[in-house]
Amino acid sequence: MVGPVENYLLKRIQEEGAIHLTLIDPEKVTISSASQLAKRVEVCKTTAIMVGGSTSTSTTHLNSIIKAIKRTVKIPIILFPNNITGISKYADAIWFMSLLNSVDPYFLMGAQVLGAPMVKKYGLEPIPLGYIIVGEGGTAGIVGRAIPIPYTKPELAAVHALAAQYFGMRFVYLEAGSGASQPVPSVMIRTVKHAISTPLIVGGGIRDSEQAKTAVAAGADIVVTGNITEEIGARSMFKKLVTTVKKNVV
Repeated sequence: MVGPVENYLLKRIQEEGAIHLTLIDPEKVTISSASQLAKRVEVCKTTAIMVGGSTSTSTTHLNSIIKAIKRTVKIPIILFPNNITGISKYADAIWFMSLLNSVDPYFLMGAQVLGAPMVKKYGLEPIPLGYIIVGEGGTAGIVGRAIPIPYTKPELAAVHALAAQYFGMRFVYLEAGSGASQPVPSVMIRTVKHAISTPLIVGGGIRDSEQAKTAVAAGADIVVTGNITEEIGARSMFKKLVTTVKKNVV
């Protein structure tokens, strides 16, 4: 069943052509800085906030961060967990995801089996997601024991994405890794988008509005930025990136 947060994302994609999500790593912020950052990105019209990181281990800290963000903003908070320690009852929804190119069954299905009862107990909205690590992969690739799909093999990314769709996953995420030296290439985004009918998320290595625009032109329905949110000094530059993503907004 499609829940309210997923409906909200789909409606915004339909209205705006593509949308931007902000990723906040709880291990890299304090309660105060997370609150300030969340308010800043909401003002800049990001559609929702994802909270999670590749090395997050403290559920207590995660809970504090999410509670602080919820007190500050009205947009949805979606968990982006690296493990069961990335689940918090204070969020609105959770990307219930499988790392499709991991060689470790734990990240394919094990963590999900352990996490499912918690998601139900906390009343979180699960949004099924096929997670595919490409290019350099970054910390997420190492921690998740993934074999990143080379940028030169877009057809491999496409068949992974198609398998995710056939499994019933309602979103597909191409992840280049936090701090990647280059974003997911247009040819890979385009190839994957042509293979599937589910919304396509692209993240990692996107540092400016031109790179965001390129990703959307190639077929990304959702663009995610994390580190860049803190790196951009001028709010106007971040706002330009967010606005650039929205194809139907003049």
